[in-house]
Amino acid sequence: MPSPRSSPSRRAAPVPSPSRRAAPVPSPSCAAVALRSLLAADLRVSRRLGVCAGERSAWGSARPLLRLLEVSGHGVPWLAGTLYGLGRSESPAGREVLLNLLFALVLDLVLVAVVKGLVRRRRPTHNKMDMFVTISVDKYSFPSGHATRAAMVCRFVLHHLVLAIPLRVLVVLWAIIVGISRVMLGRHNVTDVAFGFIMGYMQYNVVKYFWLSPLSAPALFGAWNQ
Repeated sequence: MPSPRSSPSRRAAPVPSPSRRAAPVPSPSCAAVALRSLLAADLRVSRRLGVCAGERSAWGSARPLLRLLEVSGHGVPWLAGTLYGLGRSESPAGREVLLNLLFALVLDLVLVAVVKGLVRRRRPTHNKMDMFVTISVDKYSFPSGHATRAAMVCRFVLHHLVLAIPLRVLVVLWAIIVGISRVMLGRHNVTDVAFGFIMGYMQYNVVKYFWLSPLSAPALFGAWNQ
């Protein structure tokens, strides 16, 4: 006797072919996990160190002093001072040094702007946007332009100015304190400043390699001397 046909509701569900099965979600690599942990620790430590981020912060009374340090490491005063020195200098050797310092400062501004535009890391949430003379890329945090400039200027000054040992120590301390103040003011995270120091240190190597002199850039120095 023939068996009755099975109803559609009793039919077995079709087994999906291997090609139609959902692909397994890849687990994050060890490097990705380590990077996330580092960034989380960076944010946590930076927030604790932002003791001058506001007037009501733990060290809020020191905020005006740190803002003076902020101006001392800003690009505008350095560019203005270098241009003024170039206009007043009557020594060929002095003009050569100042012209290369101007080249170094412009190079720093360009490289920092490019990296900030590529990385696009936002500034710490506890930062007050009351910074001295900002442009569009200054809303980004990585790297710290003050740290790159301080490290580069520090190397430049130590290599090209004859200074007594106490003054050389003061130049190094100024660069370090400028970097630390960026975290204390809440402007940057610790890794922004650390990378900025490394980047600024390396930038001087670029300036040294492309050093402008009457031999390497005769047209530039000839036009300047006229």
